[in-house]
Formats: sequence, C-alpha cells, structure tokens
Amino acid sequence: MLLKTSLRSFFAHKGRMVLSLIAVVLSVAFVSGTLVFSNTATSTFDKLFAATASDVSVQPPKPADDSEEGQQTTVKPPTVPTEIAQKLAGLPGVKSALGQVSVENAVLVNPSTNKLVGPTTGAPTLVGNWTDTPRNPTNLTSGHLPKGSDDLVLDADTAKKAKLALGDKVRVDNPSGKHEFTIVGIVTFTTTNPGAALAFTDTPTAQKVLLGEQAFTSVEVFGDGSRTNDQIKADALAKIGGGYQAKTAAEQKDENSKAVGQGLDFMTYAMLGFAFVSAIVGIFLIVNTFSMLVAQRTREIGLLRAVGGSRSQVNRSVLVEALILGVLGSTIGIGFGLLVAVGLVWLMKLIGMNLDAADLQIGPEVFIAGYALGIIVTMVAAWFPARRASRIAPIEALRDHGTPGDARTNLIRTIIGLVLTAGGGAVLVLGGQAEKAADGGQLLGLGVVLTLIGFVVLGPLLASAVIKVLGAVLPALFGPSGKLAQRNAMRNPRRTGATAAALMIGLALVIAASVFSSSAVTSTSAQIDKTVGVDYILSGGRGAVSQEVIDTVKKTPGIDHVSLQRSFLSSKLQLPDGRMVKNELTAVPPTFFDTDFHPGVVAGSADAVGRGTIGLGETFAKDHNLKVGDQVTVDYGKGHTQNLAVGAVFAKGGLYGSGAFVDLDTLSKAVPDADQPPVFTFFAKAKAGADVTKTLTALEDGLKEYPQLTIKDQAGYKELVQGQINTLLYLIYGLVALSITVAVLGVVNTLALSVVERTREIGLLRAIGLSRRQLRRMIRLESVVIALFGAVLGAGLGLAWGITAQRVLRDQGLGTGERGERGPWGRVHSRNVRSAPGPTVFPSAALLR
Repeated sequence: MLLKTSLRSFFAHKGRMVLSLIAVVLSVAFVSGTLVFSNTATSTFDKLFAATASDVSVQPPKPADDSEEGQQTTVKPPTVPTEIAQKLAGLPGVKSALGQVSVENAVLVNPSTNKLVGPTTGAPTLVGNWTDTPRNPTNLTSGHLPKGSDDLVLDADTAKKAKLALGDKVRVDNPSGKHEFTIVGIVTFTTTNPGAALAFTDTPTAQKVLLGEQAFTSVEVFGDGSRTNDQIKADALAKIGGGYQAKTAAEQKDENSKAVGQGLDFMTYAMLGFAFVSAIVGIFLIVNTFSMLVAQRTREIGLLRAVGGSRSQVNRSVLVEALILGVLGSTIGIGFGLLVAVGLVWLMKLIGMNLDAADLQIGPEVFIAGYALGIIVTMVAAWFPARRASRIAPIEALRDHGTPGDARTNLIRTIIGLVLTAGGGAVLVLGGQAEKAADGGQLLGLGVVLTLIGFVVLGPLLASAVIKVLGAVLPALFGPSGKLAQRNAMRNPRRTGATAAALMIGLALVIAASVFSSSAVTSTSAQIDKTVGVDYILSGGRGAVSQEVIDTVKKTPGIDHVSLQRSFLSSKLQLPDGRMVKNELTAVPPTFFDTDFHPGVVAGSADAVGRGTIGLGETFAKDHNLKVGDQVTVDYGKGHTQNLAVGAVFAKGGLYGSGAFVDLDTLSKAVPDADQPPVFTFFAKAKAGADVTKTLTALEDGLKEYPQLTIKDQAGYKELVQGQINTLLYLIYGLVALSITVAVLGVVNTLALSVVERTREIGLLRAIGLSRRQLRRMIRLESVVIALFGAVLGAGLGLAWGITAQRVLRDQGLGTGERGERGPWGRVHSRNVRSAPGPTVFPSAALLR
C-alpha cells in the first residue's frame, strides 16, 4: 500500500521532479564517466604491458632517493654492463637475453623546419636501440632497420604528424649535443599506440650517442618455458649480484600500471570534484523540491494521517519517492557517463594519449558507485522534508498552507548557525595567523567547512532582513510588481535560504579563487621587479640544457654574462647536533647574488655564499636552530661530503626562504663534474646600455635550432607564470560554472513550484487587475532578489576564504609583493623527464622492447 501510494504520488508530480532529476544525473554522470575512463585507460596500458613485457627485466641498482633517480635519468641514465647480458643468456631456462638502450632525455627535431618532432606535452619521446624481441610492440612496415651510425627508424604515427618520410633528416638533441640521422625505416604499433614518439638506432650508435659508453639501460630476459619467471629472477640475481634489480613480467605490469594510475590522478580528482560540487549543490535543489511538494500536499498527508496512516508511514512514503528519483536519475546518469568517458578519451587524444573510445571498459564498480551516489544524495536531501511531513498532525494539515516553523525551531537553528559561523570565523583567523603554511592550510579547510555550514543554517534567518534591504527599491521602481516580488521572497525564508545557498557556494568559490589568483599574479610580478636583476630566463623544457646552448648564449651580441644553476641535488645536511636532514641544494656562481638577484637577508650576507659558505632559508634555519657561523656537513650523495659554515640566512617570503645555496666552485671541490646535477634553467644578463628587446631577438635567432628551449625576458616570464596560475583558475571556474548551472536550475525549480503552490493567489491577483505582464515581472524580480541574496552571502564567504588563503601563504610571498619561497622559477629546473607528465603516464620500458 505504501509503495503504491508513493508511486502514484511520484508520477502525479513527475513534471515537478525534472530539475531535481537533472541534478542527480549530472552528479552520477561525472562519477561514472570518470570510472569508465580510468578503467579504459588502465585496461589499454595493461594490454600493452602484457603484450610487451619481458619475462624478467634486469635493471641498474635503485638509487637510495627517488629525486636522485630522476636527476640521473635526465642526464645520463643509470646503466648495466654489457657482460650482464652474456651472463644472463647462459642461465638455465633462458631463451634469450637482450640488452636494451632506452632514454627519455632526448628530443627529436626536424632540422629543415627547426620544429619538434613528437609530442610536446603528455606522452614522452623515447629514443633507444632496435632489438628484435619476441614481444616487440612495433613492426617494420616500410624501409629497413638501422644498419649504420646515421640510420634511424621512426614510428608511423610520429612520422605522419610531423610529415616526415623515408630519406628525411631528423636530429636527436640530448645533453651531449646534436646528432643528425636519416630516416631509413618506419615502424607501426602492433598494440594501441599510447601517444609516445619512438625512434630507434642500431645498438652501437645508441650506446655512443645516448649513453656515452658501451652499456645498456636494462637487459630483457625471455625464457623458454622450462622454468617460471620467479625461478629465472632468483637465478639472475644469484648470478649477477651487485644490487641489481630484477622484475618479473607481473612485477613490471604492476609497477607500470601504478605509474599510469598516478599520471591519471589529476584528471580523476578533477572530474570527481565536478561530481562532488554537482552533488552538494543538487542537495539544496532536491531539499527545496521535496519541501515544496510536502507543503503542497498537506491536505493529502493530513487525510492519510486521518484514515490511520502513521508518522513512520508518511516518512517512508516521501523517502520512497526520493528512492525512485535516485534510481531513475542514477540510471540516466550512468548512460550520460559513457558520453563523459568518450569526451575524456577525446581530450586525452588532444594531449597525446591514444585511447580507443570503442573499447570502453564498464565494470561493476561503475554501476555500484553511480547508484550509490544517486540514491544517497536523494535520500539525504529528502530526509529533512520527510521528517517534517511526518510531524504534520491531521488537524493541522487540513489547512490551506503548510505549518510554519515554530519559534523553538528557529531559536535552535539560530544558535546552531551562530555557533558554526563564529567557530568557523575563529578558525579562519587562527589559520591566517598560523606560523606554518601546512598548519594554516588545515585550519583554512576546517574554517571553510564550518562557515559554509553556518551560512547555510543561518540563511533562512537572514533572508527576511537581507531581502528587505535588497528589495527596498523594488516598490519604487516597479510598483505593485516590485512590492509583491519582495514580499514573496520574504514569505518563506527557509525556501529562499535553501535556494540562495546553491548560488552562494558557486559565487563564494569564484570570489575566493579570484582573490587568490589576483594576489598570486600581483605578488609574482612584484617579486620579479623587486629581486630579479637578470634580463632573461632560459629553460631546457623536459631535458637538461647542453653546453652547446650555453656557449651560444654567451656568444650572443649584447649578453654580458650567463649564470648557471645546478639544482635538485639529492642532498642532506648534518646539523651541529648530529641529526641528518634532507634539504634541496642549489649551486650558483658568484654573479647570482652579486648582480643577478637581490634577496632579502636576515643574517650574514648573500655574497658570503661566493666565499665558500652555505646560505640557508630563514624557514629552514629557524626550524633547525641554525645561525650564521654554525658548521654543517653537506652530504651530496655518492659518498661526497663537505663541511661548510652558514654564511647567510635568507628572508622567508622571498625567493630563498627554503632550501640551501652554495657556490659552484664550492660544489666542484667536493663533487666531480660527472656527479654534478645538470643545468635545467639558467639566466643571462644584458650588457649595460644594450637594448634588451633587440638582445632578446638575437637570443631567439641564435637558438632557433633548439625548439625545446623556453626563452623569456622578465615580462614574458610574468606572462608564463600568470598562464600557469590561470590554468588552475580555469578548472575552478569550470567547477563554479557547474555549481551555478545547478543553482540556476534550483531557482527555476523553486519559482516554478511556487507558482503551482500559489495558483489560487495568482488567480486572485489577476481578478483584481494585475496584468500578465506585471505577473511575469513579479516572478522575474523575485528570482533577482533571491539571486542577489545568494550573491551577498557568497561574496562575504568568498572574501573571507580568499583573504585567509592569502594570509596562510604570506610566508610564500602571496600578498606581500613576493611570489614564493623559491620564486616562480625556483622549480623550473624540475622539468626533467621524471617530473614531466609523459614518463609518469607512459612507462617507456614497455615500448622499447
């Protein structure tokens, strides 16, 4: 009987449920689409790994630190001796052991156009030796395999995109210099092409050009089937020793799959963020829908109670309607989720990952997550109206309108709202005053949640007062229509507050993001103007900068000097009390602190770094009780250590608030050139009186053969940093646009249902002379007043959040005319192969076997 009643009620009011249904559909679509996309990408790579992985892969010893591994990979990858392959080939059960050369620190250039060949974002460019393995991911389809030192084989997809053919020239640029080859063969993928560019030479050439020695980056072992992979692995480790890594096919697959998952995390979290925002804002819409339906059906509910219906039955009847809405919305949402997945596949193709939309992987977790989200959202949203409906007494429900909220309920609501808002405000203040950004960030997150909930709770109580002020001009401007609109918006504060809350969330996010981004851009520009004396910043992109490039810059007319920085050395400092602390270290020349940069110093002097001391950031020095004159031991790794005195402490909130700095000559006394980190970013200063713009043009002309380089003057670098900030901002704006879209649906839904609710009233107004035009104007003005109310609340919240975020990051320079502890370019040198998106998402070993 209960189910029958709920079904009849749901379908009798199905038109009023449409907009709530849309909110559920959007939330479920983003979640299910994200899961389908993630499953599809993972499945694609799993098939690739399964089809190409060797039975056992023997690799160089793993460095003690991941950052050291990334650093080595971008200059000269770690290797295994060639004799290892010979030893492994003689093991029982081994059919073949093939030495492989595979590097990710080289780029391909078309010398006739000086344009990059291969992907510029996302997928990597992989260069190595051609080996004919039993599980090769590519087959030769045109030309011949490399036979001489000038021969190169290119994959068909890259050749097509770059409009290259057999006989064309291709240059391989890496830290050792430029190397020109002729395309003699084209290979085609036998599996799905993940978007990487592949280039192959013969083994001696690959060893000479890419490694600088006769060695391999790995040895791939293939068994004859007589022994298991685990047995071959054990035999291999026993045979070669020396700390080498050996991974079975299953271990390689797991490792590569994990890397793919990490590479896709950003997109996954972004899409789930859209789903979360849609669900949260949709809850307000659904609450309003069911609240108004309950109010409109008070007579019906009262009659049900009068003939013996219990409070629990009334409660369940409303929840069953919500369940129907959730199931229906989830079903439709999962269908639209497939379209979202197709869109994500298309988007990934644009950035270089080739996935097949015809091979979507739809697992059971897609349906579980979709239905769980849709049903939970609707049930939670409908619980409050259902509870309210169950409290309606039969005699009360026989009136024309729903029971207004009693004074006790309003008092409780006021107390809870004030406590949450005041508590959230206090937490925001504490977050803004926190010493450490990490602590402040946690307090900021808590404060955001508390103030948001507090405003939602207080919204209905604020509605009457705020709307009375906001709508004060409506009667004067629009006459009776304006007066009616104002009073209608004030009539049901709970409904108005819930409707405005959805808009409030979106606008609060917009304003907070705008405050943050504006502060970041302004602070970056101010920091560059204040502390940077160099005129040009040059970056090698994904790889290290070669000596050829540095020499070209030095010879450019108008250039006074060049300052190199060798950074991201995996280093540790032994403090005076004996503790070992990890800290990034950057080696710079004397000109760095003399003329190129002007840091704030709280103790010592910046030029002391050039006299054999170490400079530390104020944050690090304060955390570890270090002062000028204290002795520390720098452990550079690989057994290289050095005792240095602290010569400078750089002010926090500037370019040098963390990390450590030494002079290049100081570094060279302890670390041989071969073990020093590469140059990813360097700086150039124009001669006194030189035209900076003309010198920039000369630099660009002189380096046009190196399309992988980024060359910026100070103005150009400001634009680059602003573009990076805007990228994050666009994502936030996307979330906001979605929330506002759902919020607008909520306003439409509220007004549409209120029109139905006020049919008798509207008829009476028309009977006493209100025209259709005046009636339409009244509804429009009512929506404007509600939107303004939401905007006022959103502006208040957004400003509070944005200002607090600014204060939390004040020591990183935000809002103080300074950018960050390491500056906008402090981490440009980290654009090595390990940190680039490509190698993370596209493990190279599977493609070069």
